[in-house]
Amino acid sequence: MSGTVEFERHDAQAVNSARLRQPLYTARRKIFPKRASGSFRNFKWLVMAVTLGIYYLTPWIRWVLITSTVGRAWCGYTCPQTVWVDLFLVVERAVEGDRNARIKLDQGPWTARKLALRISKHAIWVLIAVATGGAWIFYFADAPTLLGDFVTGQAAPVAYITVAVLTATTYAFGGPMREQVCTHMSPRARLPAPTPDQHSRPVTDTDWRGDASLRPAHAAAAQGVETGDCVDCNACVVVCPMGIDIRDGQQLECITCALCIDACDSVMDKLGRERGLISYATLADYNANMALATEDGAHEIRPSLLRDASGRMSQAVSHFHLRKLFRPRTFIYFGGWSLIGLLLIYGLMTRDRLELNVLHDRNPQYVVLSDGSIRNGYTVKLLNKIPEQRTVTVSLGELPGAAMSVIGLDHEEGSSVTVSLEPDRARSLKVYVRQPRELKPSDSRAQRLVFHVEDVSSHDAADYVTSFETPE
Repeated sequence: MSGTVEFERHDAQAVNSARLRQPLYTARRKIFPKRASGSFRNFKWLVMAVTLGIYYLTPWIRWVLITSTVGRAWCGYTCPQTVWVDLFLVVERAVEGDRNARIKLDQGPWTARKLALRISKHAIWVLIAVATGGAWIFYFADAPTLLGDFVTGQAAPVAYITVAVLTATTYAFGGPMREQVCTHMSPRARLPAPTPDQHSRPVTDTDWRGDASLRPAHAAAAQGVETGDCVDCNACVVVCPMGIDIRDGQQLECITCALCIDACDSVMDKLGRERGLISYATLADYNANMALATEDGAHEIRPSLLRDASGRMSQAVSHFHLRKLFRPRTFIYFGGWSLIGLLLIYGLMTRDRLELNVLHDRNPQYVVLSDGSIRNGYTVKLLNKIPEQRTVTVSLGELPGAAMSVIGLDHEEGSSVTVSLEPDRARSLKVYVRQPRELKPSDSRAQRLVFHVEDVSSHDAADYVTSFETPE
């Protein structure tokens, strides 16, 4: 049957093959992943749309408290490196074509067409990188206000520095470096993971169904050797963004993106064979099925031992079942992460939205005025943590007869003053507090002074306790 079915056999070798592993500092060989199609690729498109949407749109939702929202399935689907590499690959394919066209272009001489394509590709990459850096700074201030300041050159220098740094890193990591970041810079690749066990489900080649060493079919049949399901088409190799061959087993480069599963399933569909030659599988299931195929190691792999009379997979073959996810280990992890999440939500919901900090002048600590009253100087810093302008009242407490004046504000000296605060901004005030000499206690040089700030409309408030210094 397989001789009459058309499927594409790729002349390709895994760049990062485990069988031909190169030294750590070997020069990078480019990887040209072919576009995959299938359920896992569709899921990755969905994840990319959602995560990019969250990243670019969240800072513009003004009623969200943005300033406080701050196996490798993470690597394969939601890691920023993976998401942006996927996005950069979309641009690369749109400009230069799919795998074969890109290889031909890369190996060909420099022509006007090649130069134009490369300039176009890198220009779009740079625009995406700039948008990435620009979106990041919007998380730390009111987005529309900051955008206006940024475009007109009125934003703080740190905003421009942040955009420049993130533009450079996004372009470098998503474009020229790509899989090198996952392999050499990601701690997840180099450090052993503490969570997987024999029931974890990494992407696995089920070679108990027979591997490519049992080819060609007619030669194997002549020798009385059973042929396996793998037809050595290399479809799993050419779609891998990390340049590995999953048939070599688990490798540190694998990010479990499952594109090899989609590629292999499409070939199995064309051959009329069951899907799952490459799949998410547990070590326990793999060992159980390998024991069936070899009769507990009594002989080489015999795929026929795994099939029933109709040629379909036997009921004895171990498969994934939802109940396998519900075990003590997963409940413990779920409970732990849920607790952390609840604590973060609690911290977010109970955080201060108005902050007050007071610094007493050191020199002089006090001044005796001509009328005999005593004056202390303070620097009062008010921080508005919401993306809305607000008006607050600053008042004094616990100091008998205290009155204050604020430099730069037109107001009468008294125990309180009204101040306006910009959205997501801090404001510094120079405040002088005066106390009549006759109200000074005779038994103390330093008195307790409380600064109180309150937004009457929202009832947000904060206090700061400091001292009021007086002469002996």
